[in-house]
Amino acid sequence: MDQSHIRNFCIIAHIDHGKSTLADRMMEMTSTVEKRDMKSQLLDSMDLEREKGITIKLAPVRMQYKGHDLNLIDTPGHVDFSYEVSRSLEACEGAILVVDASQGIQAQTLANVYLALEADLTIIPVLNKVDLPAADVPRVTKEVINLLGCDEADILKISAKTGEGVPDVLEAIVERITPPQGTKDSPTRALIFDSYYDDYRGVILYTRVVDGSIKKGDTIEMLATGASGIALEVGSLNPTMKPNDEMTTGEIGYIVTNLKTTRDARVGDTVTVKRSRAEEMLPGYKHVKPFVYAGFFPMSNEDYNDLKDAVEKLSLSDSALQFEPENSPVLGFGVRIGFLGLLHMDIIRERLEREYNLDLVVTNPSTDYQVSITTGEELDIKSASDLPNVTKIVEIREPWIKGEIVVPQEYIGAVIQLIVSKRGQQKNLSYIDERALISFEAPLANLLTDFYDQLKSVTSGYGSFNYELDEYRAEDLVRVDFYVAGEMVGALSVMAHRSEADALGRVVVKKLKEVIPRQNFQVSLQAAIGGRFIAREDLSAYRKDVTTGLYGGDVSRKKKVLAKQAKGKKRLKRFGKVDIPSEAFTVMLKRD
Repeated sequence: MDQSHIRNFCIIAHIDHGKSTLADRMMEMTSTVEKRDMKSQLLDSMDLEREKGITIKLAPVRMQYKGHDLNLIDTPGHVDFSYEVSRSLEACEGAILVVDASQGIQAQTLANVYLALEADLTIIPVLNKVDLPAADVPRVTKEVINLLGCDEADILKISAKTGEGVPDVLEAIVERITPPQGTKDSPTRALIFDSYYDDYRGVILYTRVVDGSIKKGDTIEMLATGASGIALEVGSLNPTMKPNDEMTTGEIGYIVTNLKTTRDARVGDTVTVKRSRAEEMLPGYKHVKPFVYAGFFPMSNEDYNDLKDAVEKLSLSDSALQFEPENSPVLGFGVRIGFLGLLHMDIIRERLEREYNLDLVVTNPSTDYQVSITTGEELDIKSASDLPNVTKIVEIREPWIKGEIVVPQEYIGAVIQLIVSKRGQQKNLSYIDERALISFEAPLANLLTDFYDQLKSVTSGYGSFNYELDEYRAEDLVRVDFYVAGEMVGALSVMAHRSEADALGRVVVKKLKEVIPRQNFQVSLQAAIGGRFIAREDLSAYRKDVTTGLYGGDVSRKKKVLAKQAKGKKRLKRFGKVDIPSEAFTVMLKRD
């Protein structure tokens, strides 16, 4: 295809503003998919994506329209996948910004617009769901004009569900978006914007050819990881795979390789070919690091191997997933997995439970900490129980984030209070018409468990939240340990700021009292920092009335039986084991 007839674009939007539905209508109107094969959210192939109404894995598709090749990339809308979105934007020349006419601009809309502007893309603003009774077109139009500085005539008003106005979007793509710039005779460079593992074919790369071409049978090399392989098949996605002989400059398509894991071909890497090798990488590649960690344990220890195999299989397709074996005296063998964020963790947990039929116990999520010790070494710890002895520690640094919250103006006070309660610092307050944009910084660890839920409840569901990792800062952090019947339970230990440790200890001990069953002897539940106990609750013993069989006679008989019982309880207290249920390990996740 002649380069001047290619248009590469993606759709960016906040979660649930209708980007997958718009992609459906475009495929229908360009006859890319037969009417009989059409189903809603066609590009969302996972059951989870359909149920939650979100895009998790991006999907490219090629459409033919008036003699032009339109290459669309449907990107994820959630903050956890923002690096993938940024790579997808690099593969395009234009972006369709979809804004829900009833909800207006949200935090993720802003984040994606900034990414698109950074990538220097042509932005086509589209108001979706204009047919809804709740749609407020004049207000949202004003918001979009304020954000992009465009004219009202540039904003397309559509309903992706009914198809109203979608032909205008296709026309705008051809007219407004520039064709790809690149040279056919230069050394080959192609950007990987997604990769996944197919059980039958190996690693499949979704790429955009920037310069040169890639032919079937070429020896390919990844410039960042240094891995090399063979292009067994190249082609385009319509939305099913359609093999071709080669992919040329400006085209978006797939390469089937003989690689065994996506770790060899990460998102953002540059592919080149042996016959026309490029030396210089495409800009913007970075190694994505997980920063939320949680322990995954099977309900029964017999399932440990199944869990390990399942996590290994998932990690073949998801290069951001990192894991290592973990052993807990209470929960047995398991794996500690690193995630990009809480949604990522939720998705992996659900996939393990559904696709591999596993019953799991997931411990409280935590982040990673950088520790400097007296020997001059730097440690990166992923779990509170790995923290070295306090006497050896010089300082502990924890990750902070930069966040943005978009809310209606009447909720500003409540949101700022919430930020302050999480040790956050409000940095800036600006207005987009009737909405406020609150910028803040906060420690990531305090936002892990229920910040998003609390934000939704204090803003009656109107608040939206977006964040990015900022830096590691040295803070006065301590490890809070929990003891059950005098024995420390390592899997329950958490890191906390010294100012919050006492309150946290009291709350967790109270919650543990509710979930740990009563025993035949008294059980103490304690929280401690080092050797100092900061909170205690007692689980009282079951009281069995041993005097029921006695009637009449001397009182000393009664005393003798009670003394025998007391002696037995004392012995039980020394040797008795407390069975800790799996719910105890998720107490931090439970809301009051």
